[in-house]
Amino acid sequence: MQAAWNRAKTGIHKKVPHHNFMLWVEPLEYVAKQDEEIILSCPTVFFKKWLTRHYLRLIERELEGVCGGPCRVTLKVSDEPNGNGYHGPEDDQLSLPHVTDRQPMLSALHKDFTFDQFVVGISNDFAYNAALSLACSENACHNPLFLLSKIGLGKSHLSQAVANHILRNDPKIRVCYITAEEFTNAMICALRHDRIEEFKEKYRRQCDVLLLEDVQFLSGKAKTQDEVAFTLDALLEAKKKLIFTGTYLPGDIPKMDEKLASRLSAGIISSIESPDLDTRVRILKKKASLKQLDISEDVIHYLASKLTQNVRQLESGLIGVGAKASLLNLPMDTELAKSVVRNIVQRSREITIERIQRLVCKYYKLTMEEFLSRSRKRSIAQPRQIAMYLARRHTGESLQAIGRSFNRYHATTLHAVGTVERLIRENGPVQKQVEFLSRRLESGQL
Repeated sequence: MQAAWNRAKTGIHKKVPHHNFMLWVEPLEYVAKQDEEIILSCPTVFFKKWLTRHYLRLIERELEGVCGGPCRVTLKVSDEPNGNGYHGPEDDQLSLPHVTDRQPMLSALHKDFTFDQFVVGISNDFAYNAALSLACSENACHNPLFLLSKIGLGKSHLSQAVANHILRNDPKIRVCYITAEEFTNAMICALRHDRIEEFKEKYRRQCDVLLLEDVQFLSGKAKTQDEVAFTLDALLEAKKKLIFTGTYLPGDIPKMDEKLASRLSAGIISSIESPDLDTRVRILKKKASLKQLDISEDVIHYLASKLTQNVRQLESGLIGVGAKASLLNLPMDTELAKSVVRNIVQRSREITIERIQRLVCKYYKLTMEEFLSRSRKRSIAQPRQIAMYLARRHTGESLQAIGRSFNRYHATTLHAVGTVERLIRENGPVQKQVEFLSRRLESGQL
């Protein structure tokens, strides 16, 4: 029967992408045959659940063709410990002392950012499988992994899904999920308080999995780049798992050290593109189900056909339809969806870099000549940075295009965006100013 299983695997390999076969089918092992039932072993409960949903019927058909009769496949989680040391939820979880000490490296994770909640399509299947493989494997064969995409396409979801999966399987693993900006701030704080050796110990020798988000923020920060490079060297040598995310390829990030760019690019680089129509439909259905919105197929397909930029835009449309129907006591039909979509699309078309510049000049009482000058006065430089941030947030233009509009290099634009993002997180006056200007832009009051 082992030979029959091997022939069936050969047939399956011809019908599914190679990376899917290696990830999901190759690890299966033949256990036994009892009448029409064939028992195969798989590594984890999650593996069994995913395989049952996607490939079980295909496996059964191939085995029926090889065996010449009906076959029913049963998947059994292996009794042997897998790479994560996880036997499944049926095992009793022993209570451990000092629970707060088990995850000293963990930053806040979004509990809903899991592999189960991620909608897979043509635009992201390779990234999904690469992330899942890294999360499940013991030897980290696809290490490191760099997830590349524009804002709102799911790279943070996938990176956090890796962390959530690993911690669910083995809470003792030390996972560090941190943004490049947080890493920079932590290093600066350690230097100021003469605790840099403690900082190095934490990130180089007390970390099993490092997830570093938004690496483009490292642009121009030479000392931080050096520390990141040393940290990556130490973790790679210790065969730890590494995942990076960014909106640009490491080699395209301005003022990025070549050696660090090389380290960030050393493994798999997987880009995530805008979802196609079928994927957008499934994303909307998934999110409607999670939000308990009873929306018809017609409305789902209309939203999916009109909102094509990213997942956040889809969610905005879905929330808009639900909120408008609830507040105005209207049916969630296509006409209601059209009114919501019209507002979203109209806003995205009307907001241009030139209009942002005019609005910011008006609000801060600057002439356009002062605004575009080389002046570094705070009263001019900060409004200019805010305008660059708003252009990046609302227009979808590239850093190069935004930089040209302000007579600046794209590296300056990247620095401006990072600076404003930091000021927003401080919840100070800049945060209120940015939100005020964003509301004016979105409402069309330019």
